[in-house]
Amino acid sequence: MATIAAHDLRAYAVALLGRAGFGETEAGEMADLLVWANLRGIDSHGVLRIPRYVEMLETGLVRADFAFREVSRAGAVCVLDAGKAPGATAMNRAVAEAASLAARFGIGWCAVRDTSHAGAIGYFVQQLAERGLVGLAMTASKPLMSYFGAKGEALSTNPLAIGVPVPAGGRPIILDMSTAAVALGKIMAARDAGRAIPTGWGIDADGAETTDPHKVAAVLPMAGAKGSGLSLMIEVLCSLLAGNPNIAPALSGDQGGGFNGMVLAIDPAAFGARAAFLQQVGALADAIHGLQPAPGTDEVLLPGERGHRTEDGRAVHGIPVAAGTIRRLNDVAERLGVAVPAAFQGRDVATD
Repeated sequence: MATIAAHDLRAYAVALLGRAGFGETEAGEMADLLVWANLRGIDSHGVLRIPRYVEMLETGLVRADFAFREVSRAGAVCVLDAGKAPGATAMNRAVAEAASLAARFGIGWCAVRDTSHAGAIGYFVQQLAERGLVGLAMTASKPLMSYFGAKGEALSTNPLAIGVPVPAGGRPIILDMSTAAVALGKIMAARDAGRAIPTGWGIDADGAETTDPHKVAAVLPMAGAKGSGLSLMIEVLCSLLAGNPNIAPALSGDQGGGFNGMVLAIDPAAFGARAAFLQQVGALADAIHGLQPAPGTDEVLLPGERGHRTEDGRAVHGIPVAAGTIRRLNDVAERLGVAVPAAFQGRDVATD
């Protein structure tokens, strides 16, 4: 494990992604998203993804020369084809479109299809919440997770995020969750850190639960049938509505449609007085904070509060990065001719 300042990690990420072939703007958007995840302790969706993003660019799963195309627009709904744009870029565009539609109609839904991995999607709803809007985001992709009661990969770990603004001076309430028992990135992080995973996270090729992250053939849905059911419905909302299905083609032996996403923006003023809504959110937050902690718990937190606190600490003290992640980043840097930051240099990191 090594610690690095957030601005140095972002600069390294931008350099790696830019040298790999992503445009300057896109490399910056991707780096912002990845480092945001690292700052908040979501290391499974942080810079450890960079080697895979570089590989996706080299194999054509994501394109640097993408072009957005408007598929349809009707009232408060817009559908875009991203042409395999980076996930951060595509979802940022969806945020902008949804917010613009919400300003006009009180609500805006932007579906974006044929994109790539979008990382920690709480990042996108936070943008909307900071504008005073309620935000909801989902993404869908190929099978990675088992369906409850079935063997093997059948669904994706389709995530869901909701962001809610709070009274002035507060930080948004942010729910960011996977429909799997755990995000695949956490299993990747366990591999990088050389540690076992808990039971209930994944199954091996025979369908048996495993604690070895290297043997995971499919992740398990959260809460059994509830998790697989929610993932299935996100496939409907993100993929089928956008005309780019994934799961049915993949399970039939055909090529799925790739990554899809959607962003919903809601203006509270469309439902009544904005100030009253914010006051009610504040009252709800106070009520949750006022709950008596259970034994072994110091305090009761709202969704996103732990991430906010981790972000504050890491912004000051630096971001810890696992040795395995550093090795893989430095391998990419050596291949692309990118200078390695001082924090990631040294024999201990290179050989751990």
